[in-house]
Amino acid sequence: MRFTDALRMIFKAVWSNKGKSLLTALGIGIGIAAVTLLTSLGEGLHQYLVNQFSQFGTRIIAINPGKDVTQGLGGLLSSVKPLSLDDAESLKALPGIELVVPVVQGAGAIEYGNRERKSDILGVGAQMPSAWRFRVALGRFLPDDHSGRSRHYAVLGHKMKTELFGSTNPLGQTIRIGGVRFRVVGVIEKKGQMLGFDMDDIVYIPTDKALQLFNRESLMEIDVTFGPSHTSRQITGRVTRHLIERHGEEDFTITTQDEMLATMGKVLQILTIGVATLGSISLLVGAIGIATIMTITVRERTGEIGLLCAIGSSRQQIMALFLGEAVLTSVLGGLLGLLILAVVLTIFKLAIPALPVAINPTYLFVALLVSGLIGLVAGVVPARSAARLNPVDALRAE
Repeated sequence: MRFTDALRMIFKAVWSNKGKSLLTALGIGIGIAAVTLLTSLGEGLHQYLVNQFSQFGTRIIAINPGKDVTQGLGGLLSSVKPLSLDDAESLKALPGIELVVPVVQGAGAIEYGNRERKSDILGVGAQMPSAWRFRVALGRFLPDDHSGRSRHYAVLGHKMKTELFGSTNPLGQTIRIGGVRFRVVGVIEKKGQMLGFDMDDIVYIPTDKALQLFNRESLMEIDVTFGPSHTSRQITGRVTRHLIERHGEEDFTITTQDEMLATMGKVLQILTIGVATLGSISLLVGAIGIATIMTITVRERTGEIGLLCAIGSSRQQIMALFLGEAVLTSVLGGLLGLLILAVVLTIFKLAIPALPVAINPTYLFVALLVSGLIGLVAGVVPARSAARLNPVDALRAE
């Protein structure tokens, strides 16, 4: 039997049973679509989170008060020194550090005239726009004041400006934050949301004023950016040694952006594997469907198998024919699955435009490869059964 004759017979066998082949392929197609879709959602979510964190720069570390791991009774009884504005100011002298931003976060009522809006309030340093890659769309940002007695200035987020002032110019106007009067000196350009946190619905005030407003002693965080010629490990070591000298112990936690992204990557990888495994159950069902249909097909075509043996076809050739049918049916299922995937993604795009989905061409190739492999594995047993039939008994069955 020539190779071209074998291919013709395989395609004819699949085409002559369109309904049965389509239903069998559909089982594989649904599984392929499910696994590819879930994997693409996981990859899209990973890229979304990386982009969200990267918008603040790639060379930034965060210092928070308190040690993330405390061991022993002594650790429970020891007092933790707060992170102070003096700590933040002293970090600027360390080699490699470019920008330092002391941060205090709280919430309260922001009032202008008869309008009031309750939202987040951030106390930040003057270097915040450069460190966080923010731009001032109107006016200027908070001035750099080393006296510890900053002026009552405020900078509004894009949404906050719109809610309080509409289309009018807010510069020079006085607003009340927590009952304290602040003068508006600038407006930040529109930034959107970051992990569900609306960066536009915020008021920025000097850090020392925020400490007074919220009656706090410690900064919530100190953000530090460093130069491209230094690594996060080098800067982390210098900051750690410096703050230990000031505090007498390591009563703070340093988190690098690399650590945050690595942790998120591991979590998302486990999540992606988990949901893809659940989606693979449908692939298993499809494989069982192919094995069942091929077993029935062998029984229905017993006479044909006997005839092929009678005209000189070897057992290996007969086995290859039925394996070819299983693989072809499964590959058609893979193509059908990609078509289903395209339809589902189109619906998602129209219904949920913000849904992060990343289609990797490698996933599509692997999907077709997996579908063919499933057909090959599922078709082994029926194909071997066909190859082992006795030619005389097969012809007698016809």
